[in-house]
Amino acid sequence: MRKTLYLKFLLAYIIFGIFGFVIITALVPGMLRQRLIREQADSLHAEATLIANTYASGLYSSETTLETVKTQMDALAVYMNAVIRIINPSGRLVLDTQVPLNTDEAVVIENFDSTATSGSYYMVDDFFHSFDTEVLSVIAPIVNDYKVRGYVCIHYGMDSINRSVGSLQAIFYIILVILLMLSLIILIFFTEIVYVPLRRITYATEQYASGNMRYELQVDSEDEMGYLAACLNFLSNEIARGEEDQKKFVANVSHDFRSPLTSIRGYLEAMLDGTIPPELYEKYLKIVLNETERLTKLTNSLLTLNNLNARGMMLQMTDFDINQVIRSTAASFEGTCQSKSITIELVLTGDVLYVHADVDKIQQVLYNLIDNAIKFSHNNSSIRLETAEKKNKIFVSVKDTGIGIPKDDLKLIWERFYKSDSSRGKDKKGTGLGLSIVKEIINAHNEHINVVSTEGVGSEFIFSLQKSEINDQLDD
Repeated sequence: MRKTLYLKFLLAYIIFGIFGFVIITALVPGMLRQRLIREQADSLHAEATLIANTYASGLYSSETTLETVKTQMDALAVYMNAVIRIINPSGRLVLDTQVPLNTDEAVVIENFDSTATSGSYYMVDDFFHSFDTEVLSVIAPIVNDYKVRGYVCIHYGMDSINRSVGSLQAIFYIILVILLMLSLIILIFFTEIVYVPLRRITYATEQYASGNMRYELQVDSEDEMGYLAACLNFLSNEIARGEEDQKKFVANVSHDFRSPLTSIRGYLEAMLDGTIPPELYEKYLKIVLNETERLTKLTNSLLTLNNLNARGMMLQMTDFDINQVIRSTAASFEGTCQSKSITIELVLTGDVLYVHADVDKIQQVLYNLIDNAIKFSHNNSSIRLETAEKKNKIFVSVKDTGIGIPKDDLKLIWERFYKSDSSRGKDKKGTGLGLSIVKEIINAHNEHINVVSTEGVGSEFIFSLQKSEINDQLDD
């Protein structure tokens, strides 16, 4: 079974709970016990030292009686909930708050050793077998005339400390439960905010990987998950659009290649089987030649687009006179214009007007735009080529008075192989790639091209170019 992110988080949650329980059960009691013992020992040792320096010291200096000290020790023992003893260095019990005072019967604690605390001031045991259970014992020496006369021992029952440890451990268990509940809330939020959208995104990517690019990913969120889902939706739409464009591209290429090839094959077969008599060969061979020119033009256009896309439009940026390029490009259409009685009107700003661009690419743009203008213009009409300077930009306009472009087609004319229905009758040799090439070249220059057209009136294409600094030098 595939391990999911949610199962990992759930496993981490369970491990957190188990480790928390183990730590509280195994480690916390010992740590709390040592902490409480130290704190209680500090308090008892301070009391034992105070008693040794006051009441007990007065007993050995005969400043007070044993009965008086016993009464005071009993009161302190009740207040401290402890047992207070005064023991001689030999181990003889002088005073014990647990039993009545009896001077006639000597009680000796066997093997009593004041150094048994090993350098510390407290010990936890049965105090030389004088108690049935463990007690916390502190020892403070009683010094009189610079000699240790005895010891004040305070014994505190470990039952009280153990109960405190149990109470504190219960508090830790409650805190652990609260933390687990808070973690569970966080896990629930994680499930709703992160895991569920992530599952949807994962499922969507599986759909996209299987080829279902039309799957709609729904993630209603304004955070990174929502942004990621929106990006995936956009990516899938672009891929789907690319696939459709690819299919359309192949269909268009097949159609545009099939038509002239069918014509060429048909005419040649007719010549071979005698359907076309020899005296008409010249006429139909010219038709065949025109079809081969159409195929050549289509192939060249496809190669141009492919090179533009593959190389990312490598530009050779130079400063050149755009007016001169317009004049030379317009002159190359002289023969075509004469056959249709079309005039080209040049309205150029200044004698010279320098721009910073790739001269060959811009000449190709002008050639395609002028070629389209002539192709869709009526006989005995005119085409206007104009340049204008605005701020740091040079604007070039190609305007005709031809058939125009339908309003619904204006957004589609830049697509590859696109031909409007109104243009198909006139554009016999067109490939539908010219304006796509123009758009690619202008975009590569980080400039813009726009079209203004009215069906039946004409079209105007306007593109911008970067102004050259040479113009400023010429003005100076």
